[in-house]
Amino acid sequence: MSLRRTLRAIPTLLRVGVAETVAYRAEFLVWILTTTLPLVMLALWTSVAEEAPFRSYTSADFVAYYLAGLIVRNLTGSWVAWQISEEIRMGAMSMRLLRPIHPFIAYSVSHIAAIPFRTIVALPVAAALLLSSGSSALTTEPLQLALVIPSLALAWLITFSFLFALGTLGFLFTKTMALLNLYFGLFSLFSGYLMPIPLLPHGVREIAEYSPFRFMFSLPVELMTRSIPASELAWLMAGQVAWTVVTLWTALYVWKRGLRRYEAVGG
Repeated sequence: MSLRRTLRAIPTLLRVGVAETVAYRAEFLVWILTTTLPLVMLALWTSVAEEAPFRSYTSADFVAYYLAGLIVRNLTGSWVAWQISEEIRMGAMSMRLLRPIHPFIAYSVSHIAAIPFRTIVALPVAAALLLSSGSSALTTEPLQLALVIPSLALAWLITFSFLFALGTLGFLFTKTMALLNLYFGLFSLFSGYLMPIPLLPHGVREIAEYSPFRFMFSLPVELMTRSIPASELAWLMAGQVAWTVVTLWTALYVWKRGLRRYEAVGG
């Protein structure tokens, strides 16, 4: 019965998500503009590689990497942690808890509804530049191309679950913004958002290769921009599935613990 009720509610939740995106289009556009850091890094690294390749990365390689990164960031980014924190702080979470749908489902469907708007705003420019300037560095491996969409979906779920758990910590702590700032710093360093993971210093690279941040961002970019041996590809996809399970379980566990605390103090 609960599953049936949830499935019936999804179309309504999608409509609500679209309405919220349209209603708060200025805030949505600001959020889109905050995901353009890959364009800044693109300008930096292409100037570095203009004379000669930098650690085997040519100027075309950097163009392909950062524009693919712009696409991935727009499709997988999430602001759910900030949304949850604000609702807890303002008391709106109490009203959400009265609804018969688990908040994880409600938030996720609402955020999925915004993805087409991100596509309309950012992806045509990135795709045009990618195909014109960095097409020579794109992979042509059929298996990798077939895995791009599943990898993007898993990257979105890892990111959303991770941020859902961070936002839920607002039930337990009052300084969640500090945690969110720490998260973005770690994400930028270990995900490949600032620079490709192979260019990181040795010790940092070792951590980045196994961290969840790589599977939030770098893996879909790698699938689009480099040729990956079959054995490594299988390991990477298995790692992404494993991190999906871990972050999803963590998000639901932290929610359950935090909700007990919230109800105990009269939420």
